[in-house]
Amino acid sequence: MQDRDGSQPRILLLEDSSVDAELIETQLDACDPPALVTRVATRAAYAQALEQQKFDIILSDFSLPDFDGMGALEMAVARAPNIPFIFVSGVLGEEAAIEAFRKGATDYILKQRLIRLPAAVERALKETRNRRERRRAEEQKDLLVRELSHRVKNNLAVILSLVRRTAADNISVESYRAKLIDRIGALAEAHSLLFERNWADTDLLSIFRRAVTPYDSDPSRIDIGQHDLVTLNPANALSVGMIFNELVTNASKYGALSNEVGRVAVEWYVESGDDGKRWLHLRWVESGGPIVAAPGHQGFGSRLIRANVEYELDGRVVVDYPPEGALVTLSFPLENRQSSSPI
Repeated sequence: MQDRDGSQPRILLLEDSSVDAELIETQLDACDPPALVTRVATRAAYAQALEQQKFDIILSDFSLPDFDGMGALEMAVARAPNIPFIFVSGVLGEEAAIEAFRKGATDYILKQRLIRLPAAVERALKETRNRRERRRAEEQKDLLVRELSHRVKNNLAVILSLVRRTAADNISVESYRAKLIDRIGALAEAHSLLFERNWADTDLLSIFRRAVTPYDSDPSRIDIGQHDLVTLNPANALSVGMIFNELVTNASKYGALSNEVGRVAVEWYVESGDDGKRWLHLRWVESGGPIVAAPGHQGFGSRLIRANVEYELDGRVVVDYPPEGALVTLSFPLENRQSSSPI
């Protein structure tokens, strides 16, 4: 006989007779494990116990000197409505029993048949556990429905933004189509990774590898240097996945991965910042590709990276264009305003 956390059940016993209380406790001692019994004999002590302690079940006599069982039941229903209430009485007529059940009693045991008490207590505790589990399942289902709705709305907003901004930066239908498919595909890949992780925290190395896999025909051309073990919550993982996709896509079309000899080196590490938070610092370095120069205007890809780092991650990013290849450095706090938010 165990309560919800596997420990001994805590029982509040309202009984004025010391002899009857001893007999009741003897029956409860036969349970495995035996119950932890708190006995009270007056209305004031009963009210105080309900106020100050938590119990798994209440056992009550029907007739008391300054109180009565119905009053005790009404008080329990008002103050602890989810706790089973069992009458343990020497006499309990049929009409009284019916009235007790109508007001919320779980069961009743005659004192002449106390041998039935352990089974009745176990049954009441089991029913309570089942109700609690059903309630928890319903709450979990409601939470999942709300979370799914929130994710779908956010993802549609992201897709609409990708459609609109990609269209603004492309002059041909084919260019627009290719870039849009690529970006939506990156979002889908990030979601696939999170789904595999059951929407739990995801390690940064897995996010990076998933993003570069389509462009990684020669693994030696992408060098992963120092990389501390870092896990990101789902919201931040999506943002970082989009950032990696933009970087590797740009490198494959215009930068180090657009020829046969260029290389990309990436590294990241964590350190404590002046604000007391842990900051992730990441460097993306390209070399060996075509000579590069700063573009005449900032394309949507660059704006997408900056928006994800600065707005979604509360971080900062610097993009440089030395002749030997693009250099991107970004930093963001691992404990930021997104860290506990559902996506």
